[in-house]
Amino acid sequence: MNAMRIAFFKDSDRAVTYAAGSTIFREGDPSGGLMYVVVAGSVDILRDGKPVDSVEAGDPLGEIGLVDHGPRSATAVARTDCKLEPLDERRFEFMVSQTPYFALEMLRVLVDRLRRERAS
Repeated sequence: MNAMRIAFFKDSDRAVTYAAGSTIFREGDPSGGLMYVVVAGSVDILRDGKPVDSVEAGDPLGEIGLVDHGPRSATAVARTDCKLEPLDERRFEFMVSQTPYFALEMLRVLVDRLRRERAS
């Protein structure tokens, strides 16, 4: 499924790049109603300075900020050089309207993360 998510953005000119070790966003920062999809590379997710997850190409990050526009619930740091596709609410709504499967994939990711968090 990750390859399918990447395929949505293969021709995009909006992607942003981060060098390994760069902070993408910090816990507590305003989200600006923005999430990302990792197009290439990997990103570590930290909460209270401790690693809680790692996301790879095709995975979303920062999706909670897109949904509730609240502050970031974690810090994201580029583990490798990476390329991220930013999605604001308007673009997310367009993606969902054009490809409803995209919404289902995002819900699956959220549910998986919630289940893993509850289990730990």
